[in-house]
Amino acid sequence: MNVTSGKKLVTILGATGSIGVSTLSVIRQQKERYDVFALSAHSNIDLLVSQCRTFQPKYLVASDPDMYESLKQKIETVVADVTILSGSEGLSQVVSDDDVDIVVSGIVGAAGLGSTHQAICSGKTVLVANKEPLVMAGDLLVSLAKKHGATILPVDSEHNAIFQCLSDLSPRSYANQGIYKILLTASGGPFLLTPLAEFGSITAAEAIKHPKWKMGRKISIDSATMMNKGLEVIEAHYLFDAPLKAIEVVIHPQSIVHSMVQYVDGSTLAQLANPDMRIPIGHALNYPNRVHLDVPPLSVKDLTTLEFSEPELNRFPCLPLAYQALSEGRSSAIALNASNEVVVNAFLKDKIEFSEISGYIDSVLSLFVAPNPSSIEEIIEADEAVRAYTLELIRKSKSSDFSRL
Repeated sequence: MNVTSGKKLVTILGATGSIGVSTLSVIRQQKERYDVFALSAHSNIDLLVSQCRTFQPKYLVASDPDMYESLKQKIETVVADVTILSGSEGLSQVVSDDDVDIVVSGIVGAAGLGSTHQAICSGKTVLVANKEPLVMAGDLLVSLAKKHGATILPVDSEHNAIFQCLSDLSPRSYANQGIYKILLTASGGPFLLTPLAEFGSITAAEAIKHPKWKMGRKISIDSATMMNKGLEVIEAHYLFDAPLKAIEVVIHPQSIVHSMVQYVDGSTLAQLANPDMRIPIGHALNYPNRVHLDVPPLSVKDLTTLEFSEPELNRFPCLPLAYQALSEGRSSAIALNASNEVVVNAFLKDKIEFSEISGYIDSVLSLFVAPNPSSIEEIIEADEAVRAYTLELIRKSKSSDFSRL
C-alpha cells in the first residue's frame, strides 16, 4: 500500500481490453481508495496514452516490443512523468514491484501466463480475469500462491459468483464447504437458436456479436462455441478444488444468474446481477468489503422470465472436449487451450469455417501426445509445441495460404 496516501496501488495488465477498461471505470469511482501504478497494452497504443493522461500511472508497458517506440513517441507529447517499458521483462517488473498491492491479470490467452505467475510468486493479490493461465497451470499456480502468500481472486463473472456464494468461515474448496455441485451458467452465445445446418456459413462478424456481453474478438468466439465455458469448468476445478463430476454447465440466456452452488443439505445459493463486469471487478478489488458502485441494480421485473436448460452437446461440441481434457491431465488441458487459440485465430482470418473449430481441436487432443509438464517453463514449451502442431494440421488440411496465421 502507498504509505503516504493510504491508497492501494494497482497494476492493470491488458488495460485497453474490456476487463481493463471496466477496472479503470471502477477505480475512477473510488479515487480515494486506489492509485494506478502501471498499465499495459499490446497494440492499442492510442487508448493506452489516453488512459495514461487520465490515471497518471508510474509505468506504461507495451507488451509487444515492436510497439515500444510508437508508445514512447506518442507519450512524450502528452505526459512527461511516466516510464515506458516493453515485453515480458516490462510486465514482470510492474507486477513484482514492492509498491504494488493488486495486479489485475487481463491479458487474453496464454500470453498472460508469465506475468500472472510472476505476480503470484511476488505475493500479490491477483485478480484473475483471463481463464488461460489457470487452465494451463491451475494446480501449480494455486500451490505457488500458498507458498508465497499471494491471494488469487476470480474476476470472471461466473467464478466470482461462485466465490460470493461460498462461506468465509472455511477455505473455499469443495471438501470444506459442503458443496454438492457447482452450476456454471452460460448465455449460449449468439447461435443458441441458430439451425445447425447454418453453422457452416457463420461469419466471424456474426460470431463476435454476443447478445449480452461486450468482449474481445477471441473471447466472443469462445462464447459462440462455448469453449469459454469449457475453460471455465477447468478453471473452477482448480480455483475451488472441485472434482469434475461436481461441475455442471447450465444454459441461461438472460445472463442474470451468474452461477449457482448447490450444497449437500439441499440448499442452492445464486449470485444475481445485471451483466456488467464492473460488479465482479468491484467485488474483487474491495474484497472482503463491499462499496458503492455506480452500477444499476436488478429490478424485480428482471427476475420474472429466467430460463435454464441443459446445453445441446451437438450444438456446442467444444464443451465435452474440455471435460475430456481435464480428465486426461495437465498436458491435455494445455493442448485444449493452445489449439483453440490457433484455430480461433484461423477462423477470425477466414481460413477455416466456424463448424470446423471443434474438429481441429478434437484432432489435436487425439493425436498430440506429451508428458505432463512440471514447471512453468515446461508448460510454455508444451504450449508452443501444440501451437506449431495445430497450425501444421490446418495447413495440411487446407490448400490456402497460411503465412498470415
